[in-house]
Amino acid sequence: MISDPIGDMLTRIRNALMINRPSVEVPHSKLKVEIARILKSEGYIEDYVVGEETPGPIIHITLKYYGSRRERKPVISHLERVSKPGRRIYSPRAELPRVMSGMGIAIVTTPKGVMTAQQARREGVGGEVLCYVW
Repeated sequence: MISDPIGDMLTRIRNALMINRPSVEVPHSKLKVEIARILKSEGYIEDYVVGEETPGPIIHITLKYYGSRRERKPVISHLERVSKPGRRIYSPRAELPRVMSGMGIAIVTTPKGVMTAQQARREGVGGEVLCYVW
């Protein structure tokens, strides 16, 4: 059993990027689908598809690279889990983090749903800071 499913998802993506895999599969959950949706909308991954396999549904994430075929570099250079099961990190709207001076994103879960820290500031809500991506 996995004690930190979000951390497991980020680790699977990080490991796949290190060996230039075209895609990665992660076990399904609603929160993971929302994180994948944000990564796609912000341009960090190509696409994601929720597959109905047995014993349970899986999210197929197509990773994004730039450069020539020989010198491919991943678009995501860093994934960092912030709030963990043992230590939750919450931020009010005024203290939501700005990652790499706006070059990266922080994914936050709020009462209005999962969104980037920039969207949360715009909506006027704070929440739990899940991860940083740049």
